[in-house]
Amino acid sequence: MKDILTIIFRLTVACLLAGLVMGVAFIATNKAKKHNIHVNEQKVMLSLLGYSAKNPAPETVAMHEVYRYLVGEGEDLAMGYLLPLRDGSFSFLTIDLAGTFVAQAPVAITAEKVAEAEERTSAIGAAIGAGKAIRYADQTIVVTNNGKRTAYLLPGRFPGFKTFISAILALDPNFSILGLEIMEHEEDPGLGGEIVQNYFKKQFKGKPLETVKKLEVVKTPLPEEYRKALEADKSGLGAEEVAGIQGQYKDNDIYALTGATISSRSVTNGVKAMVKKFAYRLAILDRVLVEQHIATSF
Repeated sequence: MKDILTIIFRLTVACLLAGLVMGVAFIATNKAKKHNIHVNEQKVMLSLLGYSAKNPAPETVAMHEVYRYLVGEGEDLAMGYLLPLRDGSFSFLTIDLAGTFVAQAPVAITAEKVAEAEERTSAIGAAIGAGKAIRYADQTIVVTNNGKRTAYLLPGRFPGFKTFISAILALDPNFSILGLEIMEHEEDPGLGGEIVQNYFKKQFKGKPLETVKKLEVVKTPLPEEYRKALEADKSGLGAEEVAGIQGQYKDNDIYALTGATISSRSVTNGVKAMVKKFAYRLAILDRVLVEQHIATSF
């Protein structure tokens, strides 16, 4: 009996130690995974803005993260924005669905912790008080150079042919598209999976807001000169020639991928919705910021 108890004790200790090791390993690898994802996203964002290892962003360029939430109280629903302020602090601004200012509350959180979803949500909840439900909606990065807005970066996702497609969209101050990058997808290889190719995703580059609002997908073949411009890295066309050709097609619809019209339409509709909704919401947010004299960092 004594031997059995000893064996059980040793097995229990071994299982506890194994669980501890596995737990520590999971935390470490999960942290490393999040770090790698963040680094890759930062690299993609800088690339969409035209920066690279050979052409690094100047020190005057800054990225200001704005987090949007849905705020519920009883049957009422409003939009909430966690905003970085000029003095380095954070504030949560609530605006009702009619675009009217509701409230503003200081949020006790540091710049180092604001990127952590749990820390952020907890700090916002403490700031706005009990009785209100908050749900994360999306994130916007406002890019400035010497304090002047130069671009907006919109991470987002939308339905694809199979599951969801994750993307990052870059817009200029007038909401024309600077670039599009597909981050994750489960579209069919060789068909919808071609949404990651330059000859598809670069069709969106340079399209102004008014064109994006009515953007559709066409099944006509992609013109050869246009394809060469979109794949300049392969065709060897110069920057001026590429810009000239893309300028000719900036008001055109999106040419569908062969055999993947649904995936092509999914990306097109997703991009269109992201741009339209962002332009609408930003106009409301900027108006309220002016009316309430809120000094944001951007």
